Amino acid sequence: MTESSPVHHEPPIYRRIADRLRDQILSGSLSDGDRLPGENALMAEHGIARATARQALAVLINEGLAVPRRGSGVYVRLFRPIRRHGSRRLSREQWGQGRAIWDSDTRGRSYTVDEVHIEREPATEQVARLLDTDDVWVRRRRYLVDGRPVQLAASHFPAGLVEGTAVTLPDTGPGGVYARLGDLGYSPAHFTEEVRARMPQPREAELLGLPAGTPVIIISRIAYAAGGVPVELNEMTLDAASYVLQYDFDA
Repeated sequence: MTESSPVHHEPPIYRRIADRLRDQILSGSLSDGDRLPGENALMAEHGIARATARQALAVLINEGLAVPRRGSGVYVRLFRPIRRHGSRRLSREQWGQGRAIWDSDTRGRSYTVDEVHIEREPATEQVARLLDTDDVWVRRRRYLVDGRPVQLAASHFPAGLVEGTAVTLPDTGPGGVYARLGDLGYSPAHFTEEVRARMPQPREAELLGLPAGTPVIIISRIAYAAGGVPVELNEMTLDAASYVLQYDFDA
């Protein structure tokens, strides 16, 4: 009795086209921002139907390697991830010497902050419970690295603590809000972070420029002053494709 040879099924044509384009992206033949061959070009080159060409491009879009621009085409989306070091970025050595937390994350890469909105508002039930306050000052902003949106953040502070201080101003000065809390005698002494993932809400996807199928990482951080007094709740929404989260622990 002879053994039958295993049957090797060749991947469908759309998958082979996607594999070839992916290889070109990962090898550097196609760079960030380069336009991929369009549906018409793929149809002509491979003798395929438009639906098949669209399927091939959709594979790369869903993998986060390409992004469609309406009326323009599909472009390579390669981005060197930001390494977010959980403990180092929040060390007193960082903000206590007047350096921004983001300097730790970007390590020389250019970053900007926009979409800054600062308002006093009633605390939601959850925020009121976590910060033990009825009203909060909220700082909402968006961070861009190398010109690309990567994070949204909303920091909540007990209104009675920061009223009339630089925490409520667009420019909080050297060291940012944690240095200003220190000026008030409420330096952060302990942080708690929770991390989870979900799909983005429409407004989040718009502000972060997320391709379809890209999830977001949600980080909620509470800063506590000495004695366990909560002084900030920061709710961050990160483009999951743009980050590596690093945490170090002693054994």
